[in-house]
Parts: sequence; structure tokens; C-alpha cells
Amino acid sequence: MRRALRSAGILGAASLLAIGGITACADDSSSDDTSSAGSTTALPSNPATGDPIKIGFIAPEGGVVTLPMVREGGEAAASYLNNNGGGIGGHKIDLVVCKQQEEPASATNCANQMVEQKVAAVVTPLGAQGAVMLPIIAGAGIPYIAQAPVSQVEMVSPGSYMLTGGIVAVLMGEAATAARDGVKKVTVFIGDSGDAAASVKALGTPMFQRAGVELDVVTIPASAADPTPQITAAMAGKPGAVTILGDTRQCISTLKALQTAAPTVKKYLIASCIDKPVIDAVGASAVSGAKAFTTVNTSSEDPTVVLYRSVMAQYAPNTDPAGLAYLGYQVIASLGEVGKSLTGPVTPQSFAAALSSATNVPLPAAPGLTFTCNGTAMPQLKALCSKAILVSDVNDDVKLINTSVVNN
Repeated sequence: MRRALRSAGILGAASLLAIGGITACADDSSSDDTSSAGSTTALPSNPATGDPIKIGFIAPEGGVVTLPMVREGGEAAASYLNNNGGGIGGHKIDLVVCKQQEEPASATNCANQMVEQKVAAVVTPLGAQGAVMLPIIAGAGIPYIAQAPVSQVEMVSPGSYMLTGGIVAVLMGEAATAARDGVKKVTVFIGDSGDAAASVKALGTPMFQRAGVELDVVTIPASAADPTPQITAAMAGKPGAVTILGDTRQCISTLKALQTAAPTVKKYLIASCIDKPVIDAVGASAVSGAKAFTTVNTSSEDPTVVLYRSVMAQYAPNTDPAGLAYLGYQVIASLGEVGKSLTGPVTPQSFAAALSSATNVPLPAAPGLTFTCNGTAMPQLKALCSKAILVSDVNDDVKLINTSVVNN
């Protein structure tokens, strides 16, 4: 694994795609109809009464990538913990928000602000600037927490806590699923920007080989409006399944081409390819019957998912709970779970100790997933608190059903 990471270098582009499809200037934060998301319930009454503690929240907003829904999900979770969920170890949360524009200058500024504000912990649910921010934050002794890793430094650095496995978990889950289903070859379609394709090939090839599955990585030029030629050529190699690692636009163009070139091939899809803009563009039939690899199931009736929808309905009613809001929610809500073991004054040191001793803590809104941050979840990459992924069938209504946990 370490050799693969060294040869791949920074995994930024590929990892961001695995977390959730990012498109330039994306803004699906508002929704006039969230009632179809699923049931909700009354929230408990357990307000936090302890002295406030500062939690830093760095959000990707204001630049080429702007995702206010991630911040809105985190703010909703903080409001829930303060008003209904007992806070963090009984303490109210003073959320210190900083918006970085997915470039080093603003990311450095946000990291320095967190140190100056003397926060107890920093969460950055989604973004590609971890290699810039983490050394500043962890160097000041402040825990750095994300939903999933994007850069190599986030996977291996002391003081870094990655609640899920990101691209590592996706690729391992796909390899295990292919082996279980008797698929002998999986083809990955990925854009040609940056080093994403090389990263996926270096990281994924040994994983698939261990599962007895061949991995073929096919790049599609970002400028290609119609990737049919690349897909037709790849399908000549007779893959048993295909997966798309791309943003919303890449998912749309690739799924459309697959409908023509290989309508019956098995599809392994990440969150970005079953997002609402994709379904609106390609139709539900293009993804029906696919396997989804996610760290959330927003359509589930599991109590933790019902709670997530209920919190969003109460504290962020104009934010679509089926979008990327879960990224911010999961990280802040997870701190509430970890904080149950905190006693006395909350400091960066006590928070780091609580995180490091976290064992099999349920990941909010991800039924069946847990995180363990003592370095044993994946010893090669000690910052990863989990390597598990949810694997679901996508039904005709684009709901995730028959969900199981893959933890290979």
C-alpha cells in the first residue's frame, strides 16, 4: 500500500471523486421538495449546558469549487447537538467557520485562523487542501478530522483522523464485490486531469489482483463531449463491470455513452453518479440495477438516517438532505459520539485522546459503518479510522436497497 501511494503521489483528484462528485461552482444546496427523501421524527430534548468549546470548521466555498451544503450540514449537526443532543461531552459547540477557496493561500489562512482561535479540534469534511492545512493544524497540537482522506499526508500523518477510507475503501469494496460476483475484469473510466488516473491505477491494481480481478483504467479527455469512442474501445476488452470515477458532468457523458455502447454491462457507481443532476440528465434506467459504493444511505429508514433527515428538516430546511450535506453532518455528529467519553475541560489534547481511543463508533447516517481511530483499522495507513464501505443495489426509483457492509 505504501509503495502504491508513493508511486501515485497525491491522490487528490481521485479521492475527491470518491467522496462525492464535485463540479465547478456546484450549488445544489437548495431544494424546494425534500419530502420525498424519507420519513422524519421528532427530535429529543437534551440541550447542552456546559461551557462552549470551539470547534473549527473549514468549508470549500467561494472559489472554483463552492459547496455551501457541506457547511450547512455541519451547522445543522452543531445546532442539533447544542439544542437536542447533549453537545460534546455536555458542552455547547461554538462552531468557528472558515471558507477556503480550494487554493493554498485561503487554505493557509483558514488553518492559521484555527490556531489563533485556539479551537479544540478542526473538521474539514471535504476539500483538496489537506496537505496545506494539516501540517499547520496538527503542528499546533490540534486534531485534524475529515470525513475521508484526499491527500497522502492525510492518510499517514500523526494528528490526522479520517473517519472513512475514501478512495481506498471504494476500490477495496469494488474489488471484493467483483470477486464475489464472479467478475473477472473491471474497467475504470476516469478523466485525464491531473494524476487521478495514474493514482487509481497504482493504488487499485494490487487491490484487484489480490481479489483475483483484472483492473483496466481508461482515461477520457475532459474536453470530450462524447466519450463513445473511448468506451467502445474499452468494451472490446469485455469487462464484466465498469465504474466511473468522475464528477457530475463525467458521470452524465459516460452513462449516456454506455447506454449506447454497452447497455447491459454491470455498473459500479460512486455517489456522484447517482446524484439528482445525473438522474435528471440520463434517466433512472441508466443507473437502475447498478451497485452503489457509498458512506451514506440517505433513503434508508434506519434510525440514524431518519435522525439525519429530521435534523436537516429542522435546522437546514432549504438544504437537500440527499445531496452532499451529509459530509458536514457526519463529521460534526461523529464528534458528538466521540465526546461522550470526555470529562472535565475539553482541550486539543483531551480531544485527541478521545479520538485515539474511539473504537467501533457508529458513523452517523451510515447504517453498519463504524470508525476506530487507534491505528488498527488499516495499519498501513494509520490515520484511516475505517476501510469499510456500504454496497447497495440501485432500484428503479434510484433508491439504495439491499445494503451491506464490505470491510475487506
